[in-house]
Amino acid sequence: MTATFSVWAQAQPAIFKEADYKLGEKLIADSKCVACHVSKVGGNGSAIYKPQGRINNASLLRGMVEQCNTELNLGMFPEEVTSVAAVLNRDHYKFK
Repeated sequence: MTATFSVWAQAQPAIFKEADYKLGEKLIADSKCVACHVSKVGGNGSAIYKPQGRINNASLLRGMVEQCNTELNLGMFPEEVTSVAAVLNRDHYKFK
C-alpha cells in the first residue's frame, strides 16, 4: 500500500506536493461538499467534477476549491484548501 501511495504522490502535480490527503478527506466530509454539489447538479453530485473546459489544470482546481472556501465562509487555511484540491485531483481530475 505504501508503494502505491508513493507512486501516486509522485504522479501528482507539484502544487499538491505537500498536501495532507487524510486532512483533505476529512475536510470534504466535514464541510459537506458532496451535499452542496448534489444541490447544485443533482444525482450524486459528481457531475460537478466534469464541467466542459472549466477546470483544466491543477492550479484552476485549487482556485475553485478556494472559491468555495470563500463563498461558503468555510474558514480553511491555504494548506487545507490545497489538501482538499489534492484529494479531488486524486479521485476525479487526475492532473499530472
